[in-house]
Amino acid sequence: MKKWIALFSQTGSEIVDLALHFDRWPDIIVTNNNDASKWHSTIRELYDRELSGLGGESRIKVVSNVQAKTANFLHSIADLDSFITLHGWLRIVPENICNIYTIYNGHPGLITDYPELKGKDPQERMFNGGGYTYYGSVVHKVVPEVDSGEIVSEVKRFNTMKTLAEVYKGLKNTSLSAWIDFLRTTDIIKRC
Repeated sequence: MKKWIALFSQTGSEIVDLALHFDRWPDIIVTNNNDASKWHSTIRELYDRELSGLGGESRIKVVSNVQAKTANFLHSIADLDSFITLHGWLRIVPENICNIYTIYNGHPGLITDYPELKGKDPQERMFNGGGYTYYGSVVHKVVPEVDSGEIVSEVKRFNTMKTLAEVYKGLKNTSLSAWIDFLRTTDIIKRC
């Protein structure tokens, strides 16, 4: 049975939203954010239960930024057929890891229409760049070149947003929708 391993560097809120939507939690959640006070409260509660011995087998792993940079920690928790997803993982996955595992990344920027939105902070660049007729998010396979792998899901909307807060909210919503559209086609969700 494939393991679902989900990685995050920020809050992990997208993982929680997906888990609640599908009633399916990742088998392992990994973060390089060692400040648990910044995690989504549900992930923090799961982690606290595990630390107290009430949560059964440990689901949440905290890795250092050095470990996150090399992603070598995956060798100890992933099988070659593991299903690995990135949700606000703020590290570039090294080529050797991309060549071993199948990994998917959610990107809050419509890079199919606007390739200049590849990379970090597309929300800021979209807002400051202006003139974007559409906004949206994609899920793509992870390859050594940043945000350049095969697109497996895309959600696109007409842009009427006027504030940076609206841009962040709109891209968060399209990112979640792109993940839902993609995950419902996978064995990870179908087997539940």
